[in-house]
Amino acid sequence: MVAKKQVNVDVLVVGGGFGGVYAVWRLRAEGFKIHLFEGTHRLGGVWSNNTYPGARVDSEFPFYQLSIPEVYKTWIWKERFPDWQELQAYFDHVDKFLDVSKDATYNALVDNATFNTEIGRWTVHTEQGHVATCKQLLLCTGSTYKQSVPNWEGLDQYTGKLIHSSKWPKGGMSAHGKRVAIIGSGSTAIQIVQELSKEAKELVTLIRTPNIALPMKQRKLSWEEQDSFKGFLNGMLKTAARSSYGGYPYNPTPAPSPRQLSVEDREKFFEEQYQRGGFNFGVGNFIAMLFDRTDNRIIYDYWVKKTRARMQDPVKRDILAPLEPPNHFMAKRCSLEQDYYEMCDKDHVRVVDLKVTPIDSFTTEGLRVGGEDIPVDIIVLATGFDNYTGAFSTMGLEGTDGKGLMERWKDGVQTHLGLTAPHHPNMWMVYGPQAPTALGNGPTIVEVQVDVIVDMIKKARDENIKYLDATPEAAQAWADDIAATSKTTLLEDANSWYMGANIPGKKREMLNYLKGLVQYEKSCRDAIPNWDGFVVEKETRVQRSQQSVL
Repeated sequence: MVAKKQVNVDVLVVGGGFGGVYAVWRLRAEGFKIHLFEGTHRLGGVWSNNTYPGARVDSEFPFYQLSIPEVYKTWIWKERFPDWQELQAYFDHVDKFLDVSKDATYNALVDNATFNTEIGRWTVHTEQGHVATCKQLLLCTGSTYKQSVPNWEGLDQYTGKLIHSSKWPKGGMSAHGKRVAIIGSGSTAIQIVQELSKEAKELVTLIRTPNIALPMKQRKLSWEEQDSFKGFLNGMLKTAARSSYGGYPYNPTPAPSPRQLSVEDREKFFEEQYQRGGFNFGVGNFIAMLFDRTDNRIIYDYWVKKTRARMQDPVKRDILAPLEPPNHFMAKRCSLEQDYYEMCDKDHVRVVDLKVTPIDSFTTEGLRVGGEDIPVDIIVLATGFDNYTGAFSTMGLEGTDGKGLMERWKDGVQTHLGLTAPHHPNMWMVYGPQAPTALGNGPTIVEVQVDVIVDMIKKARDENIKYLDATPEAAQAWADDIAATSKTTLLEDANSWYMGANIPGKKREMLNYLKGLVQYEKSCRDAIPNWDGFVVEKETRVQRSQQSVL
């Protein structure tokens, strides 16, 4: 399609992943004039960029999909945990049935946005020269956009192939017969190690903190199995998933604490959860693990027993599954793996503990680690992202008081309901900071948020409201509540990206809403009837007539 350089709409949606697509569908149904800006060349959000070897989602079928009937009734998944190729095909399918592209401009990266309080409208510019005006600005930019690359000495001296995982070469890259180094221990690193270790001549995985990775238990899905689900999907996605803590409606545990069961009974329960795969052993485990160190250690000890049994090399076993936990179980996001520990145990794979032998510098031929030169042909940086807030850092989101959003947040994030921020009227955030974002199933969470936002925008339209602006007092109260909840949990102890601790200079604070999806939606909806926490500016009769002309 031909990109539109000038757009004038009721709602501008930024970001073409699950949140943006669902927002377009909902807003169209309510009669709003909308347009979507997407920074890449296609729909898919994070799956437009995540094309590295082994890239796949860690949310399982049937929950990682939109709850839109015309989409799920006409789509068949291949695997329990789809890979990036299948997810790109899924978004092509979504576009075929919803025709999002007719209201979208691709390769449009927002770099400036200002709000005019006199007319109650945003003006949004992109790097590519597009200009949009809108009454409501809906940011569906996700939590994993801006790369994080440590400032290593000599990084620019390396003459081999240097790749960040989110910028994988188009058309792929062969590691056959090559020496490869992979830096990182998150889900991306685990997936890449699993794949490239099967191809590389030598592979070095450099790990600062071992990942408490859980068995994925990947499997193929048949058409017959999925067809039998079709009649239940709407209830599962709209009711069961939304009624759970994080969008995964797992069965409740037999007791709040593992210590309330006999050793035999709790081991039986652990084994059942472990064998189910996915996040069952994590999200479906005893809730007390998030609050009680003893209960948390019991669960970790079971995991470490199962994991160490999969490796023969005692040195690698002690690095990857240490007897003493590197952090509390689930205090950092567990990754899902298929054969990670077995592949790391191979003779041609070397595991380096960066806490014992840190990276001294990059060299022209590779890395110097603990005084040792390690020559490699390819270095993969699986070093993660500036999560939650990084996506907003390049958008030039100016507040009505002259301050940019990132300047306002430098001493701590403040949002109202994890949806909007003071001095940024009629600007809404989906899957961003101070929402349930990273603690559950993405599509379920974004659908809850978008549904709330659309209901707010509808009510504002019905009441002739020019703009809604979150009050600083409400934002402070929301931040204080999240911080207070966090301090009751073991999550507070880990230097995780949940806490913003992976980015130097970023304030260490809990960036997730922790009370679960049900309570989150209730808190958001409780604010709607009386616009609790908002300044409400009404339109005059003249302004209403001007808007009808736009």
